[in-house]
Amino acid sequence: MTKRELDSQDEFEALLRESARTAAEYDSVQEASQPELEQRQALRRVAGFSTELQDISEAEYRQLQLERVVLVGVWTEGSAQMAENSLAELKALAETAGSEVLEGLIQRRDKPDPATYIGSGKVTELRQVVVATGADTVICDGELSPSQLRQLEEKLKVKVVDRTALILDIFAQHAKSKEGKAQVELAQMSYLLPRLRGWGGSLSRQVGGRAAGGAGIGGRGPGETKIETDRRRIREKMSRLRGEIKEMKVARDTKRQERKRHRVPSVAIAGYTNAGKSSLLNSLTDAGVLVENALFATLDPTVRQSRTSDGRIYTLTDTVGFVRHLPHQLVDAFRSTLEEVEEADVIVHVVDGSHPDPFEQIRAVRQVFSEIGASDIPEIIAINKVDAADPSVVMHILRTEPNSYAFSARTGFGMPGLLLAIEKSLPVLSVEVNAVVPYGRGDLISAIHQRGEILSEEYLPEGTAIHARVDAGLAKQINEAS
Repeated sequence: MTKRELDSQDEFEALLRESARTAAEYDSVQEASQPELEQRQALRRVAGFSTELQDISEAEYRQLQLERVVLVGVWTEGSAQMAENSLAELKALAETAGSEVLEGLIQRRDKPDPATYIGSGKVTELRQVVVATGADTVICDGELSPSQLRQLEEKLKVKVVDRTALILDIFAQHAKSKEGKAQVELAQMSYLLPRLRGWGGSLSRQVGGRAAGGAGIGGRGPGETKIETDRRRIREKMSRLRGEIKEMKVARDTKRQERKRHRVPSVAIAGYTNAGKSSLLNSLTDAGVLVENALFATLDPTVRQSRTSDGRIYTLTDTVGFVRHLPHQLVDAFRSTLEEVEEADVIVHVVDGSHPDPFEQIRAVRQVFSEIGASDIPEIIAINKVDAADPSVVMHILRTEPNSYAFSARTGFGMPGLLLAIEKSLPVLSVEVNAVVPYGRGDLISAIHQRGEILSEEYLPEGTAIHARVDAGLAKQINEAS
């Protein structure tokens, strides 16, 4: 259902309410209450986070998993609601990684502290929260420098993880294909390399000179620290992974070039993570792609074939979801996957209409489009989950974003209008042909039906008289055969 098909706002809101009544209960993000502004540079609890107190047994913390965590964010710009939405998203990320979130804290600052992210005084308060809740991990809503990471761990005495490492961990859990696993491993190593540090004296000792002790002949010299050895091995592994990804990219490129050679239009389904891209692909093509109410459930692109109402073939590709502050290591590692978006003819940008701040999601996704060179590709804004959304928010998006359509993959509401919009956005067939194709060239007739638009077709004694619109390459073949 497009906004042009709506007679009035009242009618649209009535349709949304009717759609909501037919839908089952929908798990949507709950908007946290607007907090009062507190004293500058103060840590405060965020409403809606569990504060259940339980003790955990001590363990060597390097072996702990992401299980019981405290979240901490620094609010530097925007409204308090935006800061809480950001921490709520971090909570969803942590839970997707398998963690139990015990507490969420936000500090108001002009910029993160360069030494400890939240300031040395507030680190003491955070340590008290960690002890009181029995948490084993602290997750920061930002990317920490190696020195910030080291100082926080020394002061808090628990594992510290930043937003980037958390997203990389989720990707590592969800990667299924060989290429996906290689891309995630490369991204993790790119992140790890500058943050590598030694544990204990054995990792910082060098064998060389008199320090070699009883190493004897061949044991003396400048030596190589354990950490230097680790770095060298990581660089070697990164080099091998880049080679493997490059080889796997060849197969993907070959398939893409084959589609281009046959002039098969491509539609990329892109958008924020958990916006409903896989659900939309399943609704349009019965692809059977995994649908899960979790962040980054889809990492490997899925390509499926579909047909327009007049029989023209095109492809639909489900792509990896984007997120605010998507780690640049992932953008680099997933470059071959993101090319499915970069080289598409049309992008269907799926937006979660039930999200507390859908416009921020749109902005974050378009920033990634810009980074991968896809800003100029025709874009359709597809507002999903309208059965769970506030009608006024959906109306605001429809009025603000041109070429936007409201739908629900869950209930089927608005799907015909969105499908029609996709068909109309496909590349126009530029050449009109009027020819008699010999019966011996059934391959050409089949190609016209698949790739062209049939205007008229008649069977004559000498062949098939066909009037159609096709691409330039197919028109040349038809003219040579007729």
